[in-house]
This record gives sequence, structure tokens and C-alpha cells, in this order.
Amino acid sequence: MSAVRPGGGDPRPSWPGNEKSSSDRVSPPSRGRGAKISGPLAAIPSLKAKFSIVIVAAVVMTFLLTWLGFGLDWPFLVRPIIAVGLALLMVQVLARGATSPLREMMTATEAMSTGDYSARVETASRDEVGSLATAFNAMAAQLDAVEKQRRDLVANVSHELRTPIAALQVNLENLVDGVTEPDDASLGVMLRQTERLGRLVSQLLSLARLEAGAVPLDLAPVALKQLADRVCEEALLANDVPPVTIDMPDDLSIIGDGERLHQVFANLVDNARRFSPKDRPVAISGSVTSDGSHVEIRVTDEGPGIPPGQQDQVFERFHRVDEHRSQAKGGTGLGLAIVKWIVELHGGSIHATENQPNGCAMVLRLPTKPAPTPTA
Repeated sequence: MSAVRPGGGDPRPSWPGNEKSSSDRVSPPSRGRGAKISGPLAAIPSLKAKFSIVIVAAVVMTFLLTWLGFGLDWPFLVRPIIAVGLALLMVQVLARGATSPLREMMTATEAMSTGDYSARVETASRDEVGSLATAFNAMAAQLDAVEKQRRDLVANVSHELRTPIAALQVNLENLVDGVTEPDDASLGVMLRQTERLGRLVSQLLSLARLEAGAVPLDLAPVALKQLADRVCEEALLANDVPPVTIDMPDDLSIIGDGERLHQVFANLVDNARRFSPKDRPVAISGSVTSDGSHVEIRVTDEGPGIPPGQQDQVFERFHRVDEHRSQAKGGTGLGLAIVKWIVELHGGSIHATENQPNGCAMVLRLPTKPAPTPTA
């Protein structure tokens, strides 16, 4: 363990993220929320029909009041004033809820321009304005989710970069100040931190390219057994424990991008070995599905496993089941997110499940034939 600079207190500077950022501020009360707006004509599914009913009702009301006023011998100028006034009042009652969503959307749009994406438009209308309000709410929800992802990404990247950079700074300051001598232990710590920084930056770039659709697949026949053998050889060169076993037919193959599939296997094996006991093997198995359309690959370990509520969340960027344990083992929280993107680019799927009696199993299904690449 490297020494700490004398003088008490933490020598590290205040990195972005130590303080509460402006993006974490409490949003003002959402505008555009409220009770669901309805009206006498809310059940009519056409805006044109609503306006037609309102116009006809206004004309009929004006005619009836004019005729009534004539029969009651109202003054000539009073009859049209009363008729028009009551007709306008009836129009307001009948049209209630027809245009209110538009005003709410205008208010919500103003809120969005200030960064508040929580506003929603509520209406019981079934016409075109109601459909527009529904589409507006879907757009607002997507923008809200994107903004949350952006804030989370900035916060997570800041956190992930801060830890190795701070450790490097502490060790370098200790060396410069003469607190410690440049021995193998301190240099090894700094090397591991720079390697972690390199992995993080490399995986961030890979994930950004995958999400942008800027990584075309180089499709060719891929022998999965030979691919698994190469991944295991590379993993065991770095560390010979825990061991890795492979159980799949020699002729198991698909049409895919060999380099990207190598990345999938390497990430899954590395992740499983980091959390598996040193004396318990990580197992890779594979077979063709009964209809022959897919191959199913399972990478299993006998580690602590994943809680049932987090089995879908592990594929999110920077998600960790155990923050302290994952950081101690050198994980970046991006490997499984990259795996999911590559698998989906191949038209496949991946999910996490329990491995009996204990541990975790990553199960991926890949089509044996090329699948259309989804657009990002």
C-alpha cells in the first residue's frame, strides 16, 4: 500500500461530481399536469365533426333565440345581442376540452425549453387533438429518458475517471515529494490504474460507435468452438485461475462478424472469471436449437450470482450489482452493455439467469444465418 502525503486530509482535488451538479437540482413543479380534461363532445373521434356540431348548434341557438325574442316583442337591438351571447356561451360549453390540450402542449413546450421534460398533457379526447396529445406525451417521455441517460452517463464517466486519476495523482505526488521511493509495488499500482483508464476509454469509444451504427458487420462463417478455444487461451495467459471448460460441437458455426463475436466471448469469460471462485471452473457450452435456426451459448460461473431484480439491469451502462466488489475486481461496468449491442446487431438476444446450485449463467441466442442489421 502506498504511503499518503503528510499534512492530514485528502490531497485529491475537488473533481467534478464531488459537488452536487446543476443537473441534480430539484425541478420546479411540472406545468401541464392536472386532471384529465374532458367535455360534452370528448367521445366524438373527429375534430371536424366536433366543429360541425358546434357550428350547427350555434346557428340553431341563434335562430331560436331570435325567433323567441320576436315572439316576445324584444327590442330590435336586444334580440341579436342576447342570441349571440347565449350562442357563444353554448359554444364554450360544447367545445370544452377540444382545444385545452393545445394550450397545455404550448405550456409544456415552454417548460421543455428550460430543461423540464416532466410535463405531460392529459385529455380524454379521442379526436386528432387527443392523438396529438398522446404522441406529445410519448415524445416527452423519450426526451425525459434521454436526458436522464445523459446525466447518468456524465456522472458515471466522471466517477469512473476520477477514481484511477485520483489514485495516480496520490502516488505521483508521494513520489515527487519523496514520501515513497519508486519501487515495483507503487509502479505496479500506477500501471494498473492507467490500464483501467485505457480499458474505460476504449470501451466507451466502442459503445459509442455501436450505438451510432458506425460499426458495420463483416459477415463470414465463424466456427464457435475454435473461437471459444482462442478466447480461453488468451484468458489463461493473463491468469490461469479460475480454469475454463468448453463443451460444444466442433462443427458449431454461424454467419457473423468474427472480430465482434470474439469481443462478446472475451467479455463474458472475463466477467465470469472475475467473480468466480479460483477453484471453480467457468463453463462455456453451446448447441443448436431444435429448429436449427439459432445456436444457444451459455457462459456460467459459480460466483455470488445476480439478484433476480437486477438480471436485466446488468446490461445497462455502468450498472454494478455490488459497486465496491466490482471496482475492486477492476470492472468498468461497460462490458455487458457492449456484449448486448453486438449480439443484437447480429439479430440475437442475451439474458442473465441463475446457475444451479449457485452462480450466474449468461445465455445468448444467435441466428445461424445473417439477420438484417437493426438501425441505431
